[in-house]
Amino acid sequence: MLDEARYEALALPVLHALVEAFDRLDTEELEAELASDILTVEFPDGTRYIVNSHRAARQIWMAAERSAWHFDWDDGASAWVCQKNGDELWSALARVVGSKLGHPLELPRD
Repeated sequence: MLDEARYEALALPVLHALVEAFDRLDTEELEAELASDILTVEFPDGTRYIVNSHRAARQIWMAAERSAWHFDWDDGASAWVCQKNGDELWSALARVVGSKLGHPLELPRD
């Protein structure tokens, strides 16, 4: 398990990078907002997907369409990975948002 300082150094920047990636998308199909380490992606129909920092577990959690992911930091992959199914955070989020929108979505990374 990551110590708190390392967790924050890895988790908080990725949440900021995700909201910036959504902000760079030229679309009226969704709105993304980051507040108190909680990224909310909201769609015109009122549906919300949530990605948040879960400090106690040292994980990033995502909830979308009645499903949940708990991402752990994987040093080998240098990525947040869901041990349950092997999903990587960025890919999983792009996939579920794209599915909701009805077309493939790629989140731009720096």
